[in-house]
Amino acid sequence: MSMTFKGYRRPDGSVGIRNHVLILPTSACSNKVARDISLQVKGAVWINNSFGCCQIASDAKLTVKTLINVAANGNVGAVLVVGLGCEGAEPTYVTDEIRKTGKPVCCVTIQGEGGTLNCQAKGISLARAYAQELSMQQAEAISLAELTLGMECGGSDTTSGLISNPSLGVACDRLIAEGGTAMLSETTEFIGAEQVFAKRAVNPRVAKEFIDMVLDCERRAKALGEDIRGGQPTPGNIKGGLTTIEEKSLGCIHKAGHSPLQGVLKYADRPQGHGLWVMDTPGQDIESLSGKVAGGANLIVFTTGRGSPTGTPIAPVIKITANEATFAKMSDNIDLDVSAAMRGEATIEEMGQRVFDEILKVANGKSTKAEELGHDEFSIYKIAPSF
Repeated sequence: MSMTFKGYRRPDGSVGIRNHVLILPTSACSNKVARDISLQVKGAVWINNSFGCCQIASDAKLTVKTLINVAANGNVGAVLVVGLGCEGAEPTYVTDEIRKTGKPVCCVTIQGEGGTLNCQAKGISLARAYAQELSMQQAEAISLAELTLGMECGGSDTTSGLISNPSLGVACDRLIAEGGTAMLSETTEFIGAEQVFAKRAVNPRVAKEFIDMVLDCERRAKALGEDIRGGQPTPGNIKGGLTTIEEKSLGCIHKAGHSPLQGVLKYADRPQGHGLWVMDTPGQDIESLSGKVAGGANLIVFTTGRGSPTGTPIAPVIKITANEATFAKMSDNIDLDVSAAMRGEATIEEMGQRVFDEILKVANGKSTKAEELGHDEFSIYKIAPSF
């Protein structure tokens, strides 16, 4: 019998473990108004959008796609689009695309409403009505096969590759065995381990797409006259005992357990099936997390050795560490301590079951420490300068 969680089913068939009203700014010019609206409405969240205007075609399209796909995330129940009114990321176009999901959505612009205060007042009224509507929705039992997990690591040290990442890998395999979906990302953190991971591809085409993704990442860095190994591992990684990018990468891939690789996704794209997928994102945690949220991740499990507070506005982030000292220092931020396996007091399989159990609890409504502390970091990936 399939395992279930209590969630919300959306008109387009997607599901959520949260029921947010998303206040969505289409450009940096409307960030303040979007934030102020969200602060006045219980149940509302907003994302920080640094772009939306004066970008070249590829980046402009990526920004718009990311905004639309974030709004399509199953954790979002209704959307208020907030624009300036003259930006490149056209508010009415973004609104019309979101409307295709069947979710309640409407749009206000600062120029159209006659300034900041009028726009805030109109937006608060609309968002309040959405929040009240969502408050009457009842969560229903949904198969675990419809849950999408994002996996991340940041501030890694030696304990990450030895214990935290393999423990998450056990949980990832367990979810996929239930029919669920998982996404791995951070392309720079495959470098040196790409040939190993490519062997897990379901066919030669997927293996080639994966290898090409990693090689393209290196080529982009070289085209800028940079050696990517100058920034990877980070200074914190090195202090934590990781001396080469290959060491870091060989530890990172353990987050995905042993499941076959189904396919490769561009940034902010959604998986076209169940199982394990890889998304092409930078190693920068916030940009990587934001891409996976746009890709439909309902929740994130984030392993860390040195500690990280990062969260997202849309998907809860579960932090785990196998560094006993880090958990003692940063217990306000880290949800699970799996260091018992590091000390030989438990197996990786046992710690993996703990991670899986925590995923179930969060999917059923338990808040994470990042949620409680209001960590709502968000940033969209870009490759070219603004113009």
